Amino acid sequence: MAQDAAAAGGGGAGGDAAKGKELFSTLCQQCHAVTDEKVIGPGLKGINQRRDEAWLIKWIKNPQAMISSGDAYAVALYNKFQPVVMQSFPDLSDDDIRNILAHVEAANAAPAPADNAGAAPAGGGQVTAGASESPSGLFMAVLVALLVVMVLVLVVLLVLVTILSKAVGPATGDTTGGTSFGERLKAGLAAAAGNSTLRSIILWLFVFVVTKQTFDGLYSVGISQGYAPKQPIAFSHKLHAGQYQINCNYCHTAVYKGKLATIPSANICMNCHGEIKRESPEIQKIYKAIETDTPIEWVRVHNLPDLAYFNHAQHTNVGQVQCQSCHGEVEKMEVMEQRSSLTMGWCIDCHRKTEVATKDNAYYDKLVTLHKKSSKEPLRVANIGGLECSKCHY
Repeated sequence: MAQDAAAAGGGGAGGDAAKGKELFSTLCQQCHAVTDEKVIGPGLKGINQRRDEAWLIKWIKNPQAMISSGDAYAVALYNKFQPVVMQSFPDLSDDDIRNILAHVEAANAAPAPADNAGAAPAGGGQVTAGASESPSGLFMAVLVALLVVMVLVLVVLLVLVTILSKAVGPATGDTTGGTSFGERLKAGLAAAAGNSTLRSIILWLFVFVVTKQTFDGLYSVGISQGYAPKQPIAFSHKLHAGQYQINCNYCHTAVYKGKLATIPSANICMNCHGEIKRESPEIQKIYKAIETDTPIEWVRVHNLPDLAYFNHAQHTNVGQVQCQSCHGEVEKMEVMEQRSSLTMGWCIDCHRKTEVATKDNAYYDKLVTLHKKSSKEPLRVANIGGLECSKCHY
């Protein structure tokens, strides 16, 4: 609706378009396009010239108040797009809004990029080098063990072939053929069973396989990698985060500022589906939940044990870790699943490899200086206490 004005402003040229682009992708992109294309609200092309900056700042911060005040332009926008009303953004500063307006103006002044379909929906900096990018120590150990098993199997097969060939083959100087094939085969198996070396190899191979399977089973206790439960409503991250590039923060509202990312409430769904695909059977489930005041029982996919502490904001905001580093390429998932093991070893391996996001952050200046005196390596999470037990267990 009147969200038309929400991303506009006459003072766009006075803002920082780069910062505005980030804010726009997080807060505005779900409802508006910077072109004249209509999404939920109208396109924003040329909006910088339609209203003055002061009006637009007031509108973006509290559109409902302006409608209630009887402002002619605000009321006209509401009448045009009702019942959809633009969300208020009271936490945005005047400079934040100027930056958004600058981005809208700059986007229309520059030629459109050739292809932005691959843009990641998750905010929060560059993808850090996760543990999945190189084999872990456990993986290498298992690989070596499998190679040893293959060598042992080949040795056993060679021994068997040698023994059986001698037993089955005709005796030296026997021109009549001697005993039957079945008798020679039986004799060969008996000889193999009587071979102490062969028995030892088979026994140790059996013990190794049983031991490996036992430890593999123990290591898998509590690990749900690949878990993809059926949800009460068929929600496609591939469609929303991938095709429509909806930022993770739009639905998981606390992912950058809270311990938990939070599960989106039904009213967040209604920001779009109050008008879009209302007839869909899956969307009707949301309507039914709202009408009956019944919570949607989403099935949690990623679980950590109670003994482990994890804070989303510390990673996504302070650490600038992208969502895909832990959750995989969510924007390509039709059904959400747990892509990483989320084990303690996996987390520790990431802390050992991940460099601290110290750029433009004065908090780390002294730490960086001290670290450079003792090491030529980059400052990593492990160097600032990332391997201390009390960081995650207390």
